[in-house]
Amino acid sequence: MHYSSIFPTLKDRFSQTKMFILLGLTVTFLNTGCTSNSQDNSNKLPGNVLSSPNKQLNKSEEKLSSINIAMSPSQNSEEQRQKRQLLADYLQEQLGLPVNIEIPQDYETAIDLIAGGKVQMAYLGPFSYVKARQRNFQLEPLVAYIDKRTGRPWYTSVIVANTESGIKTIEDLKGKRVGFVNQSSTSGYLVPAAHLKSHKIDLEQDFTELQYTGSHNKNAVALESGQVDAIGINKPTYLKAQQSGQLPLEKYQVIWESDPIPNAPIVISKELPTHLKSNLQKALINAPQNLAALSGAKSDGYTLVRDEDYEPIRKLQTILEIDTAE
Repeated sequence: MHYSSIFPTLKDRFSQTKMFILLGLTVTFLNTGCTSNSQDNSNKLPGNVLSSPNKQLNKSEEKLSSINIAMSPSQNSEEQRQKRQLLADYLQEQLGLPVNIEIPQDYETAIDLIAGGKVQMAYLGPFSYVKARQRNFQLEPLVAYIDKRTGRPWYTSVIVANTESGIKTIEDLKGKRVGFVNQSSTSGYLVPAAHLKSHKIDLEQDFTELQYTGSHNKNAVALESGQVDAIGINKPTYLKAQQSGQLPLEKYQVIWESDPIPNAPIVISKELPTHLKSNLQKALINAPQNLAALSGAKSDGYTLVRDEDYEPIRKLQTILEIDTAE
């Protein structure tokens, strides 16, 4: 299976199902194939997100005294830390439960926490979600953010190179130092790695050095400081680095950009109490726009997603022959 046969299909399907909608039309998503329920597409969900409790609460409902959220450390800037706290405060107010957000030291720990049932919710990259669900089939994506720049629930990966290193094409990466984020990162590893493989570039043999920096903003720093000659990174982080002057256009150029990738989902367990899942979904759909994209992009709020939206990620996983147990 060739890389180029995957994401164009995703882009076409998103277009055909009208998945790319603004926040005011988010509920229309229920009528376009990303969920089987129907809703009025002219209004947001009711502002009061707390529904009436069930007459008989099961044990999980009785014992649940807080919501614990794990979040992949894809971004770890002060700005992102502040946004995470704002989201936690907002959800605590809407749900009437204490909300705690944990930022593990690496992607794998975040996956372990949600797959092992140690947290009730997780904010994961697409590939991290796929890995987590392969370990725990009770997991499901609830919502994903809408990128303000595109008005759509997807983003792209880019390979950015220091032009002073003589890199102008993908083939020029051979013999260079290349930085990725983490082997569980979608745009910072999986997608660019699959593209490189389609060009017969072996990550383990064709680079003089291969680095995994741990986050997208650290990857930008590695390129700026000259630790590497090129990086795989999500486009929103690259654009922010470019606009701030960290990676100026006269020195750093995008040599490749991927097709659309479904945005990072907020993931929950199907075993959560039904009323809590409903309240959480409504709270997120009605969340202020600036609380949605915790990955560095500017957002237009959340929209509903389903597991099938991440099938292209599984296909890339197969192309790279990444074991589901990893």
